[in-house]
Amino acid sequence: MIRKSAASDPQPFSGLTPEVVLDAAAAVGLDPDGRLFALNSYENRVYQLHGAGGTLVLKFYRPARWSDAQIAEEHAFTAELAAAELPVAAPLTLGGETLVRYREFRFACFPWLRGRAPELDAPEARQLLGRTLARVHQVGARRPFLVRPRIGIERFGWEARAQVLGSELLPEALHERYSAVSGALLERVTTTFAGAGEVAAIRLHGDCHLGNLLWNEHGPAFVDLDDCAMGPRIQDLWMMLSGPAREQQRQWGELLEGYSQFADLDLRELVLIEPLRALRMLHHAAWVAHRWNDPAFPRAFPWIGEPRYWERYLQDLLEQIEAIEDPPLLQARP
Repeated sequence: MIRKSAASDPQPFSGLTPEVVLDAAAAVGLDPDGRLFALNSYENRVYQLHGAGGTLVLKFYRPARWSDAQIAEEHAFTAELAAAELPVAAPLTLGGETLVRYREFRFACFPWLRGRAPELDAPEARQLLGRTLARVHQVGARRPFLVRPRIGIERFGWEARAQVLGSELLPEALHERYSAVSGALLERVTTTFAGAGEVAAIRLHGDCHLGNLLWNEHGPAFVDLDDCAMGPRIQDLWMMLSGPAREQQRQWGELLEGYSQFADLDLRELVLIEPLRALRMLHHAAWVAHRWNDPAFPRAFPWIGEPRYWERYLQDLLEQIEAIEDPPLLQARP
C-alpha cells in the first residue's frame, strides 16, 4: 500500500520566472537593473536584486503557508526589533505596505545585510551572541503574537508524526516501527514538558541556527524571521551549541554569561533542550515529506527517498529517547 502525503502544491513557484521577479520589482518602484541572483531557500523563493536603490532582497512567500495576518505579525516583530536597534533586516514599506502582491504572488522587500558565516569560537563571540539574543527576547516578551503559531508538541510532534505516517516516502516495512518509536518519543517529550511546569512563552526567532545568522563588524545579524513563533526562550539558544558534552558546557557558559547581562532565563527550561531537539527531528522529516513534490526538495534532500535514511532516522529517534531520559547535559552555571 502507498500512502499519499497531505495535499501540497507540487509547483508553487512554477510561474515565478526571473522576468516575473524583475517585473514585480519594477511594479513597486524598485527600478531593477536586471541583475538578479537566487538565494538559498526552500520554503520561499528569495532573490538578491540590484538596482538604482542599491542591493535588496525580495522574498516571495510560499502560497497558503502563512496567512496575510501571520506575515504581518512577522513584519511587525522584525520592525520592532529594528526600532530597538537590534541587527535584523526589517521589511521595507512599498506603497504603504510591507507585504505586496504581483499577479498570484505575495512578496516583501528587505535591505541586503552584509556579513560572513559566524565563527562562534572567536574571543567573546558567544558572549556577544548571548547579549544580542537576550535583547531580542526582551522585545519579544513585551506582547504575544496573536496569530503566529506556538512551538509545541501538537504541531511539531503529533501533527508531524501524522504527516510522515501518511507519506509515501516512509517505507512500508518501517511504518509500524516508526509509529511505535515516534509515539514513545512523544510520550517522553510530553512527560518532560509537564514536569518542567508552566514555562513562559514569548515571541522568538523560532529557527535560530547558524544558517540564519550572519556576522559583521558589529557582531551577529539575523536575516530571516520566517518561522518566528511563541515559545520558550531556550528554543533560540540550544541550537548554538555543538560538539561533545564538555565542549557544550563551555559554550553554554559563554552564551549564558552574555545572555544574563540583559535578561533572565528560567533555568527550568534547560530540561526542555532534548525534548525540543526531538520535536525538531520529527518536524524536519515531516516538512521534507510534505514538500517532496516541490522539485527543490528531492534535489536538496535526495537521501530521504532511500530506505537506509529511514532506518538510520529511526535509530536517531531511539537515541533521542535515551537523551531525554538522561540528566540534562547543561547545568545552571557550568
